[in-house]
Amino acid sequence: MPSDLNVLMEMIASEHANADDFANVKLPDSMKALVTLREEQEMFVGMESEDKDPRQSLHYIDVPIPEVEAGEVLVAVMASGINYNTVWSSIFEPLSTFQFLSQFAQYYPRNKKHCLDYHIMGSDASGVVVKVGDGVTLWKPGDRVAVNPSVATLLKHQGHSDGVKDPDGRAWGFETNFGGLAQFCLVQETQLMAKPEHLSWEETASLALVSGTAYRMLVSENGAKMKQGDNVLIWGGAGGMGSLGIQYVLNGGGNPVAVVSGEEKAQLARKLGCKLIVDRQKGRYRFFKENGEENQRHLVAFRAAVERLLENEQVDIAYEHTGRETFGASVFVAKRGGKVVTCGSTTGYQHSFDNRYLWMHVKSIIGSHGANFTEAYEANRLACQGKINPVVSDVYTLESAADSVVKVKANEHVGKIGILCLADKEDLGIRNTELREKVGEDKINIFRDYARQKRAVEEQDNVA
Repeated sequence: MPSDLNVLMEMIASEHANADDFANVKLPDSMKALVTLREEQEMFVGMESEDKDPRQSLHYIDVPIPEVEAGEVLVAVMASGINYNTVWSSIFEPLSTFQFLSQFAQYYPRNKKHCLDYHIMGSDASGVVVKVGDGVTLWKPGDRVAVNPSVATLLKHQGHSDGVKDPDGRAWGFETNFGGLAQFCLVQETQLMAKPEHLSWEETASLALVSGTAYRMLVSENGAKMKQGDNVLIWGGAGGMGSLGIQYVLNGGGNPVAVVSGEEKAQLARKLGCKLIVDRQKGRYRFFKENGEENQRHLVAFRAAVERLLENEQVDIAYEHTGRETFGASVFVAKRGGKVVTCGSTTGYQHSFDNRYLWMHVKSIIGSHGANFTEAYEANRLACQGKINPVVSDVYTLESAADSVVKVKANEHVGKIGILCLADKEDLGIRNTELREKVGEDKINIFRDYARQKRAVEEQDNVA
């Protein structure tokens, strides 16, 4: 690490460095980042999605540190995380993200700097403010922050009732450049939130995107508006989105029904406090026949299994983020007048379902995308209070992050995967030890303990 970065890291570790110290620190001209290259965006053309290897398209290289303009903030990234949009970026699906960058560059003159021959991805980040542009008043150098990945200009009227409806809004690090998988990232002032000080850098980074998204889907007036006692079907209960969904349902007095694959993942859901669990492996549910038609028999069996757990009550809300494989089942299982709220399609974005179960049973489908500033703030506030916990399982270095993207693509992970950027080891950045002790290491480290135990067993098996 260059000497300039050594000085910065010493200041970040210190509780005595002030805003002037951070403002005056000399930054290097370049930084390490994980990128895709414009010249390679056609490399996977003609290949099936499952055959595309992110390790071929992701590059750990030196790039210039971006210039800070009015309203912008440069953050020294201590940690980041992997979301499924990084998988999409790495395999150039459903579109090459260089198309997104080109579109973003056309909106306003200052956006042109995003249209480069490389794309720095990553929609998670935690770190320390090191530079602020003209007009920035809410944050100063030295502030410890988490990043909300919603980018909105609010220059058009549509965004003022809800920032997610801003026609110029974009997903940071996916549809914009200078994301979190780098040693420094560039954000709007409005994207920053206070770091939960009882959490480490990687724990903090893992929360903003999934927690804000889950909050909007379940709690917000813009989502399903969950109320006490609601029965909520949670797909992928041991994944990042699913595990946050379970926490929000329990916090709000609802009844989560987690859908998982395998007993190990069922145990994770139970440790989160979820008592009602459907194991897809055990039930051998296949919602589509080989010819692509819906498998009515399996849909009926799945609904019966869910309603048995609910003691013959029905599902009020289906919490959807998995897409093609499960969407038809969500529409089928939700009660009359029930809701299907969806934020993604990790198994495929072309959905098929029997529309009779939607219109004749007056159900609703609610599209949800990220979180607006208020929703992100409220979700982060709950994290700061220790009421929403991180779900980090594994942690990789920035240099080895491509391997973690492969793992997420293959769905071989649980919870969230953290990435160490400037942080040189795990568990740094914790200052509020009193709140951490109150929340409990067992609650904070449910997924990390599981991953550590699993690795230990695998190592013993390899020795044997």
